[in-house]
Amino acid sequence: MSNLQLSEAVNRVQPSATIAVSNKAMELKRQGIDVIGLGAGEPDFDTPDNIKEAAIKAIHDGKTKYTPVDGIPELKEAIVAKFKRDNELTYTNSQVTVAPGGKPIIFNAFLATLNAGDEVIIPAPYWVSYPEMAIMCGGTPVPVACGANQNYKLSPEALEAAITPKTKWLILNSPSNPTGAAYTKAELRALADVLLRHPQVWILTDDMYEHLVYDGFEYFTIAQVEPGLYDRTLTMNGVSKAYAMTGWRIGYAAGPDKLIGAMRKVISQTTSNPCSISQWASVEALNGPQGFLAERNEVFKTRRDLVVAELNKAEGLHCPTPEGAFYVYPSCAGAIGKTSPGGVVIENDEIFATELLQHGNVAVVFGAAFGMGPAFRVSYATSTEALTEATKRIQNFCASLK
Repeated sequence: MSNLQLSEAVNRVQPSATIAVSNKAMELKRQGIDVIGLGAGEPDFDTPDNIKEAAIKAIHDGKTKYTPVDGIPELKEAIVAKFKRDNELTYTNSQVTVAPGGKPIIFNAFLATLNAGDEVIIPAPYWVSYPEMAIMCGGTPVPVACGANQNYKLSPEALEAAITPKTKWLILNSPSNPTGAAYTKAELRALADVLLRHPQVWILTDDMYEHLVYDGFEYFTIAQVEPGLYDRTLTMNGVSKAYAMTGWRIGYAAGPDKLIGAMRKVISQTTSNPCSISQWASVEALNGPQGFLAERNEVFKTRRDLVVAELNKAEGLHCPTPEGAFYVYPSCAGAIGKTSPGGVVIENDEIFATELLQHGNVAVVFGAAFGMGPAFRVSYATSTEALTEATKRIQNFCASLK
């Protein structure tokens, strides 16, 4: 094995920091250490029973064979209906692709379209996988800083400045992982006006947290706001977050036939079809009762308000209130330069997160992994009791810094 030469592509890629933090928290728990993990972007709710029953029925009905590589017709029809119902977007089955999760959707789109030197504009803070997938597929990620003073959202001016003749894609994630920031209709309208002037730029809109918005926020996706961008937008979503189906591994997207056809070609030579049982469960998720979404959102909102209030009591932290998702992204700038109980100087947010785990037994993801610090991401997709205890530990840790 010592003679194995790894590819240049894989050597350029960083491992997922969010997965690493979750794995570390689980490892410490197995050792008997009382760690509270706030790293995983995974709802603690269970998959609704009607969805489980649909999966069980599919098993009993023998729907356990290969399916079309990018989704069964019934699921594509449910996705078409969802886009029409929720987003006022009209697609046909041929414009829809289904994959084993959201990551393969993005990866397939990039592999199907990126050539060496093509640029992908990624507003920062960003989900950790966006730039790495662009790199793996031969592209060049172009992070654009969107600070707390901009509510962590891309401005039209910053977008205009980032576009070059090499720009191939813009990624828009709303509500955002890691910040929870969501774009209003007016903000999307302003970005669309810029994009209309640059017809070479395609838009990948990651709407995975669409149903997780609070305080009466009205959700829009960019192709809905500007129909002129419909023919160069890949609108991505999935069942993982809203339907508490992370382990079922179903992501989907809709876009122009040519792009979807190219992605289908990629799928045919890589993953092939997503799990047949998960597909039938997802049909029920999208077509079945949706009332539980609002009920769960009330719980998430209560947790958000708790976490924001308690983190803002911690010395050296400042935590904005986000519009959606189940993350907050507090600044830890006030802790930089201080010394931990273990005698370690907090030089950056990665050291802050490491020392918090070591001395506070709370696992969070450091901001540099998302392209902007000093900050860290907290997932509040866990019990109120755990969040209450975790924020108390964070307060105590911050108070212990000298």
